[in-house]
Amino acid sequence: MKSLRKAFGYCAVFLLLFISACGGAASTESPIEQEYDQYAPAATEEPAWVEEPAASPQESGGNPPSNNEPYDMFFEDYGVNPSIDTEDDNLSTFALDVDTGSYTVMRNYLNDGYLPPQESVRVEEYVNYFDQGYPFPPPHQAFGIYIDGGPSPFTQTERYDMLRIGIQGYEVPDEERKDAALTFVIDVSGSMDMDNRLGLVKHSLEMLVEQLHRNDTVSIVVYGSEARVVLEPTPGSESGKILSAIYSLHPEGATNAEAGLRLGYGMAMEAYKSDGINRVILCSDGVANVGETGPEAILAEIDHYVEEGITLTTIGFGMDNYNDTLMEQLADKGNGFYAYVDDRDEARKLFIDEITGTLQTIALDAKVQVEFNSDVVKNYRLVGYENRAVDDEDFRDNEVDAGEVGAGHSVTALYEVKLYPEARGRIATVFMRWEDPDTHQVVEISQDFYADQLAYDFRETDPYFQRAVIVAEYAEILKGSYWAEESSLDDVYDEARRLEDDLHRDEAMEELVDLLKRARRLW
Repeated sequence: MKSLRKAFGYCAVFLLLFISACGGAASTESPIEQEYDQYAPAATEEPAWVEEPAASPQESGGNPPSNNEPYDMFFEDYGVNPSIDTEDDNLSTFALDVDTGSYTVMRNYLNDGYLPPQESVRVEEYVNYFDQGYPFPPPHQAFGIYIDGGPSPFTQTERYDMLRIGIQGYEVPDEERKDAALTFVIDVSGSMDMDNRLGLVKHSLEMLVEQLHRNDTVSIVVYGSEARVVLEPTPGSESGKILSAIYSLHPEGATNAEAGLRLGYGMAMEAYKSDGINRVILCSDGVANVGETGPEAILAEIDHYVEEGITLTTIGFGMDNYNDTLMEQLADKGNGFYAYVDDRDEARKLFIDEITGTLQTIALDAKVQVEFNSDVVKNYRLVGYENRAVDDEDFRDNEVDAGEVGAGHSVTALYEVKLYPEARGRIATVFMRWEDPDTHQVVEISQDFYADQLAYDFRETDPYFQRAVIVAEYAEILKGSYWAEESSLDDVYDEARRLEDDLHRDEAMEELVDLLKRARRLW
Protein backbone atom coordinates (compact mmCIF):
# COMPACT_ATOMS: atom_id res chain seq x y z
CA MET A 1 0.00 0.00 0.00
CA LYS A 2 2.79 2.44 0.90
CA SER A 3 4.67 1.66 -2.32
CA LEU A 4 1.47 2.31 -4.27
CA ARG A 5 0.98 5.64 -2.53
CA LYS A 6 4.59 6.60 -3.28
CA ALA A 7 4.20 5.56 -6.93
CA PHE A 8 1.02 7.60 -7.11
CA GLY A 9 2.97 10.56 -5.70
CA TYR A 10 5.56 10.31 -8.45
CA CYS A 11 2.85 10.03 -11.10
CA ALA A 12 1.21 13.13 -9.69
CA VAL A 13 4.48 15.06 -9.96
CA PHE A 14 4.92 14.04 -13.60
CA LEU A 15 1.32 15.00 -14.31
CA LEU A 16 1.81 18.43 -12.75
CA LEU A 17 4.95 18.97 -14.81
CA PHE A 18 3.04 18.01 -17.96
CA ILE A 19 0.21 20.40 -17.13
CA SER A 20 2.70 23.17 -16.41
CA ALA A 21 4.43 22.58 -19.74
CA CYS A 22 1.05 22.87 -21.45
CA GLY A 23 0.37 26.26 -19.92
CA GLY A 24 -1.28 25.17 -16.65
CA ALA A 25 -1.36 27.42 -13.61
CA ALA A 26 1.95 27.76 -11.75
CA SER A 27 2.18 26.28 -8.26
CA THR A 28 2.20 28.74 -5.37
CA GLU A 29 4.13 26.33 -3.14
CA SER A 30 7.83 26.77 -2.41
CA PRO A 31 10.25 24.34 -4.10
CA ILE A 32 10.69 22.57 -0.76
CA GLU A 33 6.93 22.20 -0.21
CA GLN A 34 6.54 20.78 -3.72
CA GLU A 35 9.26 18.21 -3.04
CA TYR A 36 7.86 17.32 0.39
CA ASP A 37 4.25 17.05 -0.76
CA GLN A 38 4.96 14.29 -3.24
CA TYR A 39 5.38 11.98 -0.24
CA ALA A 40 2.45 13.24 1.84
CA PRO A 41 -0.57 10.89 2.09
CA ALA A 42 -3.91 12.05 0.78
CA ALA A 43 -6.11 13.78 3.32
CA THR A 44 -8.91 11.24 2.87
CA GLU A 45 -6.63 8.24 3.26
CA GLU A 46 -7.32 5.85 6.14
CA PRO A 47 -4.56 5.64 8.76
CA ALA A 48 -2.02 2.86 8.32
CA TRP A 49 -3.05 1.13 11.52
CA VAL A 50 -6.42 0.23 9.96
CA GLU A 51 -4.77 -1.40 6.95
CA GLU A 52 -1.78 -3.22 8.39
CA PRO A 53 -1.55 -5.91 11.11
CA ALA A 54 0.32 -5.31 14.34
CA ALA A 55 3.89 -6.50 14.67
CA SER A 56 5.83 -7.28 17.83
CA PRO A 57 8.26 -4.48 18.69
CA GLN A 58 11.84 -5.48 18.08
CA GLU A 59 15.09 -4.18 16.67
CA SER A 60 15.55 -5.64 13.24
CA GLY A 61 18.46 -5.77 10.86
CA GLY A 62 19.43 -6.98 7.43
CA ASN A 63 16.97 -6.69 4.59
CA PRO A 64 13.75 -4.70 4.99
CA PRO A 65 10.90 -6.89 6.29
CA SER A 66 8.12 -7.56 3.83
CA ASN A 67 5.45 -5.93 6.02
CA ASN A 68 7.17 -2.50 5.92
CA GLU A 69 7.94 -2.42 9.66
CA PRO A 70 10.87 -0.04 10.31
CA TYR A 71 14.18 -1.91 10.10
CA ASP A 72 17.78 -1.31 11.19
CA MET A 73 16.61 0.91 14.04
CA PHE A 74 19.22 1.35 16.76
CA PHE A 75 18.20 2.08 20.35
CA GLU A 76 19.81 1.44 23.73
CA ASP A 77 17.96 0.00 26.71
CA TYR A 78 19.01 1.85 29.88
CA GLY A 79 16.87 -0.30 32.18
CA VAL A 80 14.44 0.94 34.83
CA ASN A 81 15.25 2.73 38.07
CA PRO A 82 14.72 0.69 41.27
CA SER A 83 12.70 1.69 44.32
CA ILE A 84 15.12 2.82 47.04
CA ASP A 85 14.67 2.65 50.81
CA THR A 86 15.18 6.14 52.18
CA GLU A 87 17.04 4.79 55.20
CA ASP A 88 19.68 3.38 52.84
CA ASP A 89 20.00 6.43 50.58
CA ASN A 90 17.90 9.58 50.97
CA LEU A 91 19.51 11.47 48.06
CA SER A 92 18.53 11.26 44.41
CA THR A 93 20.64 13.19 41.88
CA PHE A 94 20.32 13.55 38.11
CA ALA A 95 21.21 15.84 35.21
CA LEU A 96 18.38 17.85 33.68
CA ASP A 97 17.17 16.69 30.28
CA VAL A 98 15.07 18.66 27.79
CA ASP A 99 15.23 16.04 25.01
CA THR A 100 11.93 14.97 23.46
CA GLY A 101 13.04 12.66 20.63
CA SER A 102 11.79 9.45 22.24
CA TYR A 103 8.18 10.69 22.20
CA THR A 104 8.14 11.71 18.55
CA VAL A 105 9.81 8.43 17.54
CA MET A 106 6.92 6.64 19.25
CA ARG A 107 4.40 8.80 17.42
CA ASN A 108 6.00 7.99 14.09
CA TYR A 109 5.87 4.25 14.82
CA LEU A 110 2.18 4.39 15.73
CA ASN A 111 1.31 6.53 12.72
CA ASP A 112 2.95 3.84 10.57
CA GLY A 113 0.92 1.13 12.31
CA TYR A 114 3.46 -0.35 14.74
CA LEU A 115 4.23 -0.31 18.43
CA PRO A 116 7.57 1.32 19.27
CA PRO A 117 10.37 -1.00 20.47
CA GLN A 118 10.60 -1.15 24.26
CA GLU A 119 14.20 0.01 24.20
CA SER A 120 13.22 3.19 22.34
CA VAL A 121 11.24 4.50 25.33
CA ARG A 122 12.86 7.07 27.64
CA VAL A 123 10.07 7.99 30.04
CA GLU A 124 11.32 11.49 30.90
CA GLU A 125 11.27 12.47 27.22
CA TYR A 126 7.61 11.50 26.97
CA VAL A 127 6.81 13.63 30.02
CA ASN A 128 8.91 16.60 28.91
CA TYR A 129 7.31 16.70 25.47
CA PHE A 130 4.22 18.29 27.05
CA ASP A 131 3.59 21.76 28.42
CA GLN A 132 3.41 21.55 32.21
CA GLY A 133 1.67 24.85 32.89
CA TYR A 134 4.36 26.20 35.23
CA PRO A 135 4.44 29.98 35.70
CA PHE A 136 7.59 31.76 34.64
CA PRO A 137 9.87 32.71 37.54
CA PRO A 138 9.70 36.22 38.99
CA PRO A 139 11.75 38.99 37.33
CA HIS A 140 15.51 38.80 37.83
CA GLN A 141 15.23 35.12 38.76
CA ALA A 142 16.56 32.57 36.27
CA PHE A 143 14.60 29.52 37.43
CA GLY A 144 11.66 28.57 39.58
CA ILE A 145 11.14 25.21 41.33
CA TYR A 146 7.55 23.96 41.42
CA ILE A 147 6.44 20.85 43.31
CA ASP A 148 3.04 19.19 43.63
CA GLY A 149 1.74 15.69 44.15
CA GLY A 150 -1.06 13.29 44.84
CA PRO A 151 -1.97 9.60 44.75
CA SER A 152 -1.26 7.50 41.69
CA PRO A 153 -4.40 6.11 40.00
CA PHE A 154 -2.44 3.15 38.65
CA THR A 155 -1.53 1.24 41.84
CA GLN A 156 -4.23 -1.00 43.27
CA THR A 157 -2.53 -3.03 46.02
CA GLU A 158 -1.37 -0.13 48.20
CA ARG A 159 -1.25 3.65 48.08
CA TYR A 160 1.65 5.36 46.39
CA ASP A 161 1.92 9.08 45.83
CA MET A 162 3.45 10.78 42.81
CA LEU A 163 5.56 13.92 43.16
CA ARG A 164 6.01 16.24 40.19
CA ILE A 165 9.15 18.35 40.41
CA GLY A 166 9.21 21.12 37.83
CA ILE A 167 12.04 23.43 36.82
CA GLN A 168 10.92 26.44 34.76
CA GLY A 169 13.42 28.74 33.08
CA TYR A 170 12.91 32.42 32.36
CA GLU A 171 11.56 33.48 28.99
CA VAL A 172 13.53 35.57 26.50
CA PRO A 173 11.40 37.59 24.03
CA ASP A 174 12.39 37.01 20.41
CA GLU A 175 13.50 40.63 19.98
CA GLU A 176 15.87 40.21 22.95
CA ARG A 177 17.40 36.96 21.74
CA LYS A 178 21.15 37.12 21.24
CA ASP A 179 22.53 37.14 17.72
CA ALA A 180 23.26 33.59 16.61
CA ALA A 181 25.97 31.95 14.52
CA LEU A 182 24.29 28.77 13.30
CA THR A 183 26.18 26.06 11.46
CA PHE A 184 24.04 23.33 9.93
CA VAL A 185 25.74 20.00 9.37
CA ILE A 186 23.43 18.08 7.06
CA ASP A 187 23.58 14.41 6.18
CA VAL A 188 23.05 14.09 2.42
CA SER A 189 24.17 10.46 2.17
CA GLY A 190 22.22 7.90 0.20
CA SER A 191 20.30 6.82 3.30
CA MET A 192 18.71 10.28 3.43
CA ASP A 193 17.19 9.72 -0.02
CA MET A 194 14.22 7.85 1.47
CA ASP A 195 10.62 8.86 2.04
CA ASN A 196 10.67 12.47 3.26
CA ARG A 197 14.04 12.67 5.02
CA LEU A 198 16.04 15.25 3.09
CA GLY A 199 12.85 16.94 1.87
CA LEU A 200 11.72 17.44 5.46
CA VAL A 201 15.17 18.72 6.45
CA LYS A 202 14.91 21.34 3.72
CA HIS A 203 11.41 22.34 4.79
CA SER A 204 12.57 22.65 8.42
CA LEU A 205 15.45 24.92 7.43
CA GLU A 206 13.15 27.03 5.28
CA MET A 207 11.02 27.63 8.39
CA LEU A 208 14.09 28.62 10.37
CA VAL A 209 15.21 31.15 7.76
CA GLU A 210 11.91 32.97 8.28
CA GLN A 211 12.84 33.50 11.96
CA LEU A 212 16.39 34.78 11.50
CA HIS A 213 17.50 38.20 12.71
CA ARG A 214 19.52 40.39 10.36
CA ASN A 215 22.72 39.89 12.33
CA ASP A 216 22.38 36.12 12.67
CA THR A 217 24.61 34.06 10.40
CA VAL A 218 23.99 30.70 8.77
CA SER A 219 26.62 28.29 7.48
CA ILE A 220 25.87 24.96 5.81
CA VAL A 221 28.14 21.93 5.68
CA VAL A 222 27.01 18.68 4.05
CA TYR A 223 28.51 15.24 4.24
CA GLY A 224 28.17 12.02 2.31
CA SER A 225 31.37 10.05 1.78
CA GLU A 226 33.21 13.35 2.29
CA ALA A 227 32.31 16.69 3.82
CA ARG A 228 32.15 20.00 1.97
CA VAL A 229 30.97 23.57 2.55
CA VAL A 230 27.77 24.56 0.75
CA LEU A 231 27.35 27.99 2.37
CA GLU A 232 29.98 30.17 4.02
CA PRO A 233 28.77 32.24 7.02
CA THR A 234 25.96 34.37 5.58
CA PRO A 235 23.93 37.04 7.43
CA GLY A 236 20.24 36.49 8.01
CA SER A 237 19.50 39.58 5.94
CA GLU A 238 20.54 37.58 2.84
CA SER A 239 17.72 35.06 3.13
CA GLY A 240 17.55 34.49 -0.62
CA LYS A 241 21.16 33.29 -0.72
CA ILE A 242 20.55 30.98 2.26
CA LEU A 243 17.41 29.52 0.68
CA SER A 244 19.20 28.91 -2.62
CA ALA A 245 21.84 26.88 -0.76
CA ILE A 246 19.11 24.88 0.98
CA TYR A 247 17.28 24.19 -2.30
CA SER A 248 20.53 22.90 -3.85
CA LEU A 249 20.93 19.98 -1.42
CA HIS A 250 20.73 16.50 -2.93
CA PRO A 251 21.69 12.97 -1.80
CA GLU A 252 25.24 11.77 -2.42
CA GLY A 253 27.63 9.08 -1.17
CA ALA A 254 28.07 7.16 2.09
CA THR A 255 27.84 8.60 5.64
CA ASN A 256 30.92 10.24 7.15
CA ALA A 257 29.42 12.02 10.16
CA GLU A 258 32.85 12.51 11.73
CA ALA A 259 34.10 14.49 8.73
CA GLY A 260 30.90 16.52 8.60
CA LEU A 261 31.03 17.51 12.25
CA ARG A 262 34.75 18.28 12.15
CA LEU A 263 34.27 20.62 9.19
CA GLY A 264 31.10 22.04 10.73
CA TYR A 265 32.81 22.93 14.00
CA GLY A 266 35.66 24.53 12.09
CA MET A 267 33.12 26.64 10.20
CA ALA A 268 31.42 27.52 13.51
CA MET A 269 34.74 28.89 14.78
CA GLU A 270 35.03 31.09 11.68
CA ALA A 271 31.58 32.55 12.37
CA TYR A 272 32.06 32.68 16.16
CA LYS A 273 30.21 35.44 18.03
CA SER A 274 31.87 36.17 21.36
CA ASP A 275 28.71 37.68 22.85
CA GLY A 276 26.20 35.60 20.94
CA ILE A 277 24.85 32.10 20.37
CA ASN A 278 27.21 29.61 18.73
CA ARG A 279 25.47 26.39 17.79
CA VAL A 280 26.07 23.49 15.45
CA ILE A 281 22.84 21.78 14.35
CA LEU A 282 23.21 18.25 13.02
CA CYS A 283 20.37 17.02 10.78
CA SER A 284 20.67 13.31 10.09
CA ASP A 285 19.21 9.84 10.34
CA GLY A 286 22.03 9.12 12.78
CA VAL A 287 23.79 6.54 10.65
CA ALA A 288 27.60 6.78 10.50
CA ASN A 289 29.42 4.16 8.42
CA VAL A 290 32.60 5.93 7.28
CA GLY A 291 35.37 7.21 9.58
CA GLU A 292 34.72 7.23 13.34
CA THR A 293 31.17 5.97 13.94
CA GLY A 294 30.56 6.14 17.71
CA PRO A 295 29.63 9.21 19.81
CA GLU A 296 32.69 9.01 22.07
CA ALA A 297 35.12 8.86 19.15
CA ILE A 298 33.35 11.57 17.16
CA LEU A 299 33.10 13.95 20.12
CA ALA A 300 36.75 13.36 21.03
CA GLU A 301 37.57 15.03 17.72
CA ILE A 302 35.65 18.19 18.61
CA ASP A 303 35.71 18.28 22.41
CA HIS A 304 37.75 21.48 22.56
CA TYR A 305 35.07 23.30 20.55
CA VAL A 306 32.54 22.43 23.26
CA GLU A 307 34.84 24.11 25.78
CA GLU A 308 34.77 27.23 23.58
CA GLY A 309 31.00 27.42 24.10
CA ILE A 310 29.81 25.93 20.80
CA THR A 311 26.78 23.78 21.58
CA LEU A 312 25.43 20.90 19.52
CA THR A 313 21.78 20.22 18.72
CA THR A 314 20.98 16.95 16.97
CA ILE A 315 17.75 16.59 14.99
CA GLY A 316 16.74 13.17 13.75
CA PHE A 317 14.83 12.39 10.57
CA GLY A 318 13.58 9.11 9.08
CA MET A 319 12.53 5.69 10.36
CA ASP A 320 14.39 2.94 8.49
CA ASN A 321 18.12 2.67 9.17
CA TYR A 322 17.92 5.22 12.01
CA ASN A 323 20.37 5.49 14.93
CA ASP A 324 18.58 7.06 17.90
CA THR A 325 21.42 6.11 20.25
CA LEU A 326 24.05 8.06 18.33
CA MET A 327 21.89 11.17 18.00
CA GLU A 328 20.91 11.24 21.69
CA GLN A 329 24.44 10.69 22.97
CA LEU A 330 26.03 13.21 20.60
CA ALA A 331 23.67 15.91 21.87
CA ASP A 332 24.33 14.93 25.47
CA LYS A 333 28.09 15.17 25.08
CA GLY A 334 27.89 18.26 22.86
CA ASN A 335 26.14 20.37 25.54
CA GLY A 336 22.92 20.50 23.56
CA PHE A 337 19.68 18.63 23.12
CA TYR A 338 18.15 16.00 20.88
CA ALA A 339 14.87 16.25 19.00
CA TYR A 340 13.24 14.06 16.36
CA VAL A 341 11.19 15.61 13.57
CA ASP A 342 8.53 13.29 12.14
CA ASP A 343 6.38 15.83 10.31
CA ARG A 344 6.01 19.50 9.39
CA ASP A 345 4.08 20.30 12.57
CA GLU A 346 7.00 19.13 14.70
CA ALA A 347 9.39 21.17 12.56
CA ARG A 348 7.21 24.22 13.09
CA LYS A 349 7.19 23.65 16.86
CA LEU A 350 10.99 23.41 16.96
CA PHE A 351 11.93 26.16 14.51
CA ILE A 352 9.10 28.67 14.91
CA ASP A 353 7.07 28.23 18.10
CA GLU A 354 10.06 27.47 20.35
CA ILE A 355 12.84 29.04 18.31
CA THR A 356 14.40 31.09 21.15
CA GLY A 357 14.53 28.11 23.49
CA THR A 358 15.92 26.00 20.65
CA LEU A 359 18.79 28.43 20.14
CA GLN A 360 19.58 30.29 23.39
CA THR A 361 20.93 28.41 26.41
CA ILE A 362 20.32 29.88 29.88
CA ALA A 363 21.87 27.14 32.04
CA LEU A 364 24.93 24.92 31.67
CA ASP A 365 25.59 21.69 33.60
CA ALA A 366 22.20 21.92 35.30
CA LYS A 367 21.43 19.19 37.81
CA VAL A 368 18.93 18.43 40.54
CA GLN A 369 19.31 16.72 43.89
CA VAL A 370 16.28 15.65 45.91
CA GLU A 371 16.84 15.10 49.63
CA PHE A 372 14.06 12.91 51.05
CA ASN A 373 13.11 13.04 54.72
CA SER A 374 13.66 9.48 56.00
CA ASP A 375 11.22 10.10 58.88
CA VAL A 376 8.38 10.67 56.39
CA VAL A 377 9.29 8.80 53.21
CA LYS A 378 9.73 5.02 53.37
CA ASN A 379 10.94 4.57 49.79
CA TYR A 380 11.06 6.44 46.50
CA ARG A 381 11.64 5.82 42.80
CA LEU A 382 12.74 8.30 40.12
CA VAL A 383 10.59 7.67 37.04
CA GLY A 384 12.90 7.78 34.02
CA TYR A 385 16.28 9.58 33.75
CA GLU A 386 18.05 6.20 33.82
CA ASN A 387 20.91 7.47 31.64
CA ARG A 388 21.08 10.86 33.40
CA ALA A 389 22.13 9.68 36.85
CA VAL A 390 24.74 11.73 38.72
CA ASP A 391 26.60 10.48 41.79
CA ASP A 392 25.23 12.16 44.91
CA GLU A 393 28.67 13.38 45.94
CA ASP A 394 29.13 15.05 42.53
CA PHE A 395 26.14 17.36 42.85
CA ARG A 396 28.31 20.29 43.96
CA ASP A 397 31.31 19.34 41.82
CA ASN A 398 31.33 22.05 39.16
CA GLU A 399 33.53 19.99 36.84
CA VAL A 400 30.93 17.27 36.39
CA ASP A 401 29.06 17.41 33.08
CA ALA A 402 25.26 17.63 33.39
CA GLY A 403 22.42 19.07 31.29
CA GLU A 404 21.67 22.30 29.44
CA VAL A 405 18.40 24.25 29.46
CA GLY A 406 17.15 26.69 26.84
CA ALA A 407 15.28 29.95 27.39
CA GLY A 408 11.68 29.39 28.44
CA HIS A 409 12.14 25.63 28.68
CA SER A 410 10.79 23.57 31.55
CA VAL A 411 12.02 20.22 32.86
CA THR A 412 9.91 17.80 34.86
CA ALA A 413 10.80 14.78 36.96
CA LEU A 414 8.31 12.43 38.58
CA TYR A 415 8.93 10.43 41.73
CA GLU A 416 6.84 7.57 43.05
CA VAL A 417 6.97 7.72 46.86
CA LYS A 418 5.66 5.55 49.68
CA LEU A 419 5.04 7.50 52.89
CA TYR A 420 4.90 6.10 56.40
CA PRO A 421 1.35 5.85 57.82
CA GLU A 422 0.16 9.12 59.34
CA ALA A 423 3.31 10.83 58.09
CA ARG A 424 3.57 14.56 58.80
CA GLY A 425 6.12 17.23 58.00
CA ARG A 426 8.66 17.78 55.24
CA ILE A 427 8.68 15.17 52.47
CA ALA A 428 11.67 16.47 50.55
CA THR A 429 13.89 19.40 49.67
CA VAL A 430 14.69 19.94 45.99
CA PHE A 431 18.01 21.57 45.09
CA MET A 432 18.91 22.84 41.62
CA ARG A 433 22.43 23.87 40.62
CA TRP A 434 23.70 25.30 37.31
CA GLU A 435 26.29 27.54 35.67
CA ASP A 436 25.21 30.83 34.12
CA PRO A 437 26.48 30.75 30.49
CA ASP A 438 27.17 34.51 30.47
CA THR A 439 28.83 35.11 33.84
CA HIS A 440 29.97 31.49 34.43
CA GLN A 441 28.80 31.93 38.00
CA VAL A 442 27.45 28.76 39.63
CA VAL A 443 24.03 29.24 41.22
CA GLU A 444 22.06 27.00 43.58
CA ILE A 445 18.43 27.30 44.67
CA SER A 446 16.13 25.04 46.73
CA GLN A 447 12.49 24.43 47.60
CA ASP A 448 10.80 22.37 50.36
CA PHE A 449 7.68 20.23 49.99
CA TYR A 450 5.46 19.08 52.86
CA ALA A 451 3.02 16.23 53.41
CA ASP A 452 0.06 18.57 53.87
CA GLN A 453 0.66 19.89 50.33
CA LEU A 454 -0.20 16.51 48.82
CA ALA A 455 -3.63 16.15 47.27
CA TYR A 456 -5.77 13.29 48.55
CA ASP A 457 -7.67 12.63 45.31
CA PHE A 458 -5.84 12.29 41.97
CA ARG A 459 -8.72 13.87 40.06
CA GLU A 460 -8.53 16.98 42.25
CA THR A 461 -4.91 17.68 41.35
CA ASP A 462 -3.68 20.14 38.72
CA PRO A 463 -4.68 18.84 35.24
CA TYR A 464 -1.08 19.22 34.06
CA PHE A 465 0.07 17.04 36.96
CA GLN A 466 -2.53 14.45 35.98
CA ARG A 467 -1.32 14.46 32.38
CA ALA A 468 2.31 14.02 33.44
CA VAL A 469 1.38 10.96 35.52
CA ILE A 470 -0.76 9.50 32.72
CA VAL A 471 1.98 10.04 30.13
CA ALA A 472 4.60 8.46 32.38
CA GLU A 473 2.42 5.38 32.96
CA TYR A 474 1.83 5.09 29.21
CA ALA A 475 5.59 5.22 28.60
CA GLU A 476 6.32 2.66 31.32
CA ILE A 477 3.81 0.22 29.83
CA LEU A 478 5.35 0.61 26.36
CA LYS A 479 8.78 0.13 27.95
CA GLY A 480 7.67 -3.10 29.63
CA SER A 481 8.54 -1.71 33.05
CA TYR A 482 8.08 -3.99 36.03
CA TRP A 483 6.49 -1.07 37.86
CA ALA A 484 3.62 -0.83 35.38
CA GLU A 485 2.49 -4.46 35.66
CA GLU A 486 -0.59 -3.54 37.70
CA SER A 487 -2.00 -1.22 35.01
CA SER A 488 -2.89 -1.49 31.35
CA LEU A 489 -3.27 0.71 28.29
CA ASP A 490 -7.02 0.51 28.87
CA ASP A 491 -6.55 2.09 32.32
CA VAL A 492 -4.32 4.81 30.88
CA TYR A 493 -6.70 5.50 28.00
CA ASP A 494 -9.66 5.85 30.36
CA GLU A 495 -7.81 8.41 32.49
CA ALA A 496 -6.57 10.30 29.42
CA ARG A 497 -10.01 10.39 27.83
CA ARG A 498 -11.49 11.81 31.04
CA LEU A 499 -8.74 14.43 31.29
CA GLU A 500 -9.21 15.46 27.67
CA ASP A 501 -12.50 17.09 28.70
CA ASP A 502 -10.72 19.17 31.35
CA LEU A 503 -7.94 20.27 28.97
CA HIS A 504 -10.43 21.51 26.41
CA ARG A 505 -9.02 22.24 22.95
CA ASP A 506 -5.52 21.20 23.99
CA GLU A 507 -4.14 19.78 20.72
CA ALA A 508 -1.33 17.86 22.39
CA MET A 509 -3.86 16.18 24.71
CA GLU A 510 -6.15 15.31 21.82
CA GLU A 511 -3.22 13.77 19.97
CA LEU A 512 -2.20 11.77 23.05
CA VAL A 513 -5.68 10.26 23.30
CA ASP A 514 -5.55 9.35 19.62
CA LEU A 515 -2.11 7.74 20.02
CA LEU A 516 -3.36 5.76 23.03
CA LYS A 517 -6.28 4.54 20.96
CA ARG A 518 -3.88 3.34 18.26
CA ALA A 519 -1.56 1.70 20.79
CA ARG A 520 -4.48 -0.22 22.36
CA ARG A 521 -5.43 -1.66 18.96
CA LEU A 522 -1.88 -2.83 18.37
CA TRP A 523 -1.16 -4.15 21.87
